[in-house]
Amino acid sequence: MGSVAIAKKSHGVVAQNAGASLVDLGDGVGCIEFHSKMNAIGEDIHRLITHSLAPGGPGDYFEAFVVTNDAANFCAGGNLMILLLAIQEQKWDEVDQMLRAFQQMTHALKFSSKPVVVAPFGMTLGGGCEVALHGAARQPHAELYMGFAEAGVGLLPAGGGCKEMLLRAVEVAVNLPVERRAGSIEFSEAIKRAFETIGLAKISTSAEEARSLGLLSSSDRVTMNRERVLADAKSRVLELARAGYTPPLPCTDIPVPGSAMLATLKLGLHVMRQGEYISDHDLKIGTKIAEVLCGGAITPGAQVSEQYILDLEREGFKSLCGERKTQERIQYTLTTGKPLRN
Repeated sequence: MGSVAIAKKSHGVVAQNAGASLVDLGDGVGCIEFHSKMNAIGEDIHRLITHSLAPGGPGDYFEAFVVTNDAANFCAGGNLMILLLAIQEQKWDEVDQMLRAFQQMTHALKFSSKPVVVAPFGMTLGGGCEVALHGAARQPHAELYMGFAEAGVGLLPAGGGCKEMLLRAVEVAVNLPVERRAGSIEFSEAIKRAFETIGLAKISTSAEEARSLGLLSSSDRVTMNRERVLADAKSRVLELARAGYTPPLPCTDIPVPGSAMLATLKLGLHVMRQGEYISDHDLKIGTKIAEVLCGGAITPGAQVSEQYILDLEREGFKSLCGERKTQERIQYTLTTGKPLRN
């Protein structure tokens, strides 16, 4: 029995539903643990995280939180079966509601008044990757298969994943004056890397590779021993809490690459299509991802809010849900566990 299960015996479960639990680890630290099938993220996990981190919620008396679990893999992503059923029944309001709930959950993680350290391991795909990106810090196991798998099922990250990759690209050019960032080589190259990471569904084979893909920051520490992941994450989050953790504020002045970079990325996609490296549907998915990362076809350097990018994510995701070939990809992956190239 792993360390999280032992923690349950020692300190007890504070809150629980079918998909997740909030466990008291002692020393003022709460552990949010997933236990749905393949730890896929659905309504139960959205609800438990959002409620646990809310002022006056079940986690109110904790100083800090870690997000990890005791399964073979951290998280296989969002619940595709529930999504496909909603799409097939054309319940578009329900799809929109799912996306908003997911975005509210990642918002709660990022802007929690108390630090949240996410400790991923094994498969950390799609929505699981997005959960990790929104923590105050990450404490991954060295064996980490992390990345955005959404393009493989005809979709794009819509739980804040595109938005966080854009913010990380902005960070690369943070030392430049605001007016020069959007047109700088550093920013352009960082956007291209983010686009490739998402659009090509790149999955790391280790924590260090995840760092090279921009999914881990330079300050994130790696645990070599799987049995130590929980203890190291707890130690890290207590360190943040005791240093006087201050949560970030939502950005309202993100300089986006806009129409110039969007044209560049579209040209690259067109060349790949002409060379038959990608299909027509891949082209459509890539174009939607490019539109979100660039902030749409707007003036380069225009400043937008995090919410603006989240809205673009949601609209792009819903648009792709309406595509027959996306539905075929989701169905094939649910049936075989493999991606479909169509």
